[in-house]
Amino acid sequence: MRAKLLVFPIRGRNWCFTRTIDHSLSATPVSSQSPSTLRDLWTNVKVADKPLNAKAELFVDFIANKMNKAWIGLETAPDGSVKKKIHGLGLWLLSRVKPSEIFLKSISKEITSVEVIYPSSLNAELVRRRLRHVAMRGSIIHRKYFYGSVSLIPLTSALSILPLPNVPFFWVLFRTYSHWRALQGSEKLLQLVSNSSKTSKTRTDKKEAEDKESKSQNHNDSHWVLRSSKELDNLLHLEDGDEHEGLSKFTILKICKIYDLNTTDVIKYDKSS
Repeated sequence: MRAKLLVFPIRGRNWCFTRTIDHSLSATPVSSQSPSTLRDLWTNVKVADKPLNAKAELFVDFIANKMNKAWIGLETAPDGSVKKKIHGLGLWLLSRVKPSEIFLKSISKEITSVEVIYPSSLNAELVRRRLRHVAMRGSIIHRKYFYGSVSLIPLTSALSILPLPNVPFFWVLFRTYSHWRALQGSEKLLQLVSNSSKTSKTRTDKKEAEDKESKSQNHNDSHWVLRSSKELDNLLHLEDGDEHEGLSKFTILKICKIYDLNTTDVIKYDKSS
């Protein structure tokens, strides 16, 4: 599975790293291997010859499914209810999640190669170094926060004795899951973009790119492809102004529309320091 990534400066030295929307994921049904009950989870986990990493993935998928169902229940609650207010609080908390974490979570274990699109005015090797830096920094940060979140789970679970929804517990549980996924995405991205430079591809011409891509797919010798885009470079230079002011919202929306990006995630990069 190949993922298409977009990399471009959005404000000064602040770069945007994002993945294009994969519409096939929304149409893919939930895997039948994902346990739906505690009994199913225990049955799958206690298999002796199953690797520890696979058991951890089953547990994480089980927790994620439970959180998704609970979130849907909050979202569909009547206006003015306690559940609806908790949903609003959850949206506010989610808006504070850093865009780099969202990007790293989008790099799933199913991805076998990445195509990186960047402005033609940027140096290809600089783009790859920045990607590797994001992956390396993410693996360090999210490993630290993952263990920190795990340590808070017993403390917040003790709040369940109160006659109120245990929001801190579910938030810490979500953050644990989120940091775990970001950590896995960091390690996967680092593995992909750290491939030997001899097997990398840097392409500028569209027709030439398609020819080389088909050849590389036949030989399966490349995990990442760098493709410069003059169109993206022209979009970045639509307005003349101070680079520290960043791109205008109009330009950001136009880039998101052309390259099929999540607008909310891209705007977060503009607001982040």
